[in-house]
Amino acid sequence: MKRLPVLFFLLISNVGYSQNLSPYEKGNGNQSTTFEEMRKFYQGLANQFPAISYETKGEDDNGAPIDVVIFNPSQQSREEARENKSVLFINNGIHPGEPDGIDATMMLMRDLATGRIKTPKHVIIAAIASYNVSGMLNRNGFSRANQNGPEEYGFRGNARNYDLNRDFIKTDTKNSRSFQQIFQWIKPDVFIDNHVSNGADYQYTFTYISTNKERLGKILGNYSNNEMQKVLLTDLEKNGFISVPYVNIHNDVPDLGFPVFMDSPRYATGYTSLFNVIGTVVETHMLKPYKDRVKATYHYMLNTLDFMERNHKIIQQKRVDNLKQYRIGSKYSIAWKLDTTKYENIDFKGFEAKYKPSDVSSEKRLWYDRNSKFSKRVKLYNTYSPTKEVTIPKYYVIPQSEWKVIDLLKLNHIRMNPIQQDSTIIVEQYRINDFKTTSAPYEGHYLHYDTDVLREMKEVRFRAGDFLVPLDQDGVKYLMETLEPEAIDSYFNWNFFDAILGQKEYYSAYVFEDTAAKLLKENKDLKSAFDNEKAGNPKFSADGKSQLDWIYKHSNYYEKSHLLYPIFRIVP
Repeated sequence: MKRLPVLFFLLISNVGYSQNLSPYEKGNGNQSTTFEEMRKFYQGLANQFPAISYETKGEDDNGAPIDVVIFNPSQQSREEARENKSVLFINNGIHPGEPDGIDATMMLMRDLATGRIKTPKHVIIAAIASYNVSGMLNRNGFSRANQNGPEEYGFRGNARNYDLNRDFIKTDTKNSRSFQQIFQWIKPDVFIDNHVSNGADYQYTFTYISTNKERLGKILGNYSNNEMQKVLLTDLEKNGFISVPYVNIHNDVPDLGFPVFMDSPRYATGYTSLFNVIGTVVETHMLKPYKDRVKATYHYMLNTLDFMERNHKIIQQKRVDNLKQYRIGSKYSIAWKLDTTKYENIDFKGFEAKYKPSDVSSEKRLWYDRNSKFSKRVKLYNTYSPTKEVTIPKYYVIPQSEWKVIDLLKLNHIRMNPIQQDSTIIVEQYRINDFKTTSAPYEGHYLHYDTDVLREMKEVRFRAGDFLVPLDQDGVKYLMETLEPEAIDSYFNWNFFDAILGQKEYYSAYVFEDTAAKLLKENKDLKSAFDNEKAGNPKFSADGKSQLDWIYKHSNYYEKSHLLYPIFRIVP
């Protein structure tokens, strides 16, 4: 008789399971869920099971709702439960042509709701059902030309043709604004972004990108990469899926070795790492059957949930300790390069890469012989070294005129204090010294890179209502990566301040000739510097136009705002 409650529970859970099969499960294993089917499925779960909530928390560029599904069996509100529980946050459908996570998460939430898998006591699971809704609605069967199923799927770009996995800093889309709002509302400890790979062929169904350990921070990065991820991958192999880091090359031979992917802040896990969140990009392999890819994605999410349940206190403490590394006055790395002297030898299971005459062109073509499997030791280059560092300031000072920046900082819950009255403050200011710009547009921008600045201390007058932004806060890394112009995904590099790159006032040479002569006559220091420049630079000495321009730019007539970076630093 003692077994009856257990048997009754199993019977009820099986009934709940059978009544809530997902559209994917009702199909032939090679069909993905539509947007309408997905919403109906989750709304049904939420109506049946109190532990499931399903609500609209954002908006796509096309006006469609971005929904969040949450499994929280506690009777507490989400905010109250967050105080003593960890949160796993899952993102699906950022590239809707890669829908594995959409279908896998529907099954995971159903299995949690019906009790088919053990209810976690210490973890809340929240997922964006489908992030790129307009891309999901744009269904086709051809845009992923190299992918093995499903029969139909969404399109990579959203309604305005943005790749949303490049938009987490520049924030050109409503989708990105919605994600940041959801992320700051959920405040997760661990993040998973579900994708499907491109590129080379090999034996693995499951590949992954761990958040770059150097960018994440030494304490949390080493724990995530050296401890947590290794356990998750071991557990995944017990489920029948061997794994390898994402092969970051295309149409080539991965058995020669390859680097780990550097997920800068423009990417989802690069963004989440700025708030000390452990992240993984799941990259199931495009050429493996869809049902196997969905299954692998499901098990990785479940394994992550189980690991968090066992280690939630450790993860939370590691996050606290990691944040302590970024103190005011300490060095912060804003540029990195691959360290080719450091690598890990891994057993790579691939297919022999061969070449044969092309049936299309006159050249030879690459192909992978799946009948010729191999396992060999290859180099995984898994370490990046800093190439440029800056000191974390005590404050940034942001003029209220930079409303676009201020708006994004508020969106990301950055603490800011308005200056109460007009004030003169000694600040460190930057002047843009050099930069390069892409020759073709990249995601709607002509992106700057290799930016270099000149630094100087100045007394600057600020107005009441301008903002002091303290760096002793959780968003310190977000501030450093966006407000330091030399950082790869800084607001400067994403063209937020391009207006400072152009002069607004000029001079007519025939008029300024007399002014320049007077300046040299009356200012001995200017005359001495001018003569030294000519003596040390023969090209300059022979160029009258450049000489006149030099005098102009070293005079009070030259506009002080040209190339002056409009965000300032108060250093300790």
